[in-house]
Amino acid sequence: MPVQNVAIFAKKHDPRCLGVANDLINWLEEKGCRPLVEVYLASHIGYPRGTTAEDIREQAELVVVLGGDGTLISVARLFSGKGVPIVGINLGSLGFLTEVTVEELYPVLELCLKGAPCVSERMMLEVRVCREGREIDKQSVLNDIVINKGALARIIDLETKVNGQFLTTYRADGLIISTPTGSTGYSMSAGGPIIHPRMSCIVITPICPHTLTNRPIVVSDESNITITVASSFDEKVYLTLDGQVGFKLMEGDSVDVRSSLETTALVMSQSRDYFEVLRTKLKWGGR
Repeated sequence: MPVQNVAIFAKKHDPRCLGVANDLINWLEEKGCRPLVEVYLASHIGYPRGTTAEDIREQAELVVVLGGDGTLISVARLFSGKGVPIVGINLGSLGFLTEVTVEELYPVLELCLKGAPCVSERMMLEVRVCREGREIDKQSVLNDIVINKGALARIIDLETKVNGQFLTTYRADGLIISTPTGSTGYSMSAGGPIIHPRMSCIVITPICPHTLTNRPIVVSDESNITITVASSFDEKVYLTLDGQVGFKLMEGDSVDVRSSLETTALVMSQSRDYFEVLRTKLKWGGR
């Protein structure tokens, strides 16, 4: 079935993104489509018909994101559970998530408008935070959740269980729980493995562990991971979701992480595969 309502999000402080957004609006209107331009973006480019994020979430059949991986992750959170294909257009260096280039934009969109995009379904994580036995927050993430100490805090103790079975108490600067998609983010920087995004698993990566034998571990996507802040000394411990949303944890708080029933549908480039993205981004084979 042909696509009619196309949402447009962009990195608002990047002039090139704004220019491409203007051109894209004109192209979509010529195709008989209805551009759904987020209000703040519309004000930046002088588009008179801005649409709220809530209305866009309900109406969009396709989403185009102009910017980097961070911009795409924030949009993916908005469309969590909707199953709407997201096209990430990278206007800088190639991204792990925004792997479609500006030159590929319109050929890829032609396929999308015909209802024939190349889509990669990415698993997400469901995160629940409990305090004194009561759930105080619940969210879904595409990349990772990070528990870490404040700038001046000492090492924290994070008691970790998998399916109710004790794994270990990490004494470290923090802990990263990531999806395969998020394995090339903070987890990789902390020494975690690269996981192909179509695999179904969860990666647990300690950040600067006090015990050097504490290594990253990969568990099944059927696992239920529970991390309890066992001791935080000055209580400066923070939970961050996808690097964008976060709040302070207290001693005794628990963070429950499992595979979400929701997924994110990313439209892939027609001209390159995942391994080419890895080689390009990580400069494998370079001298």
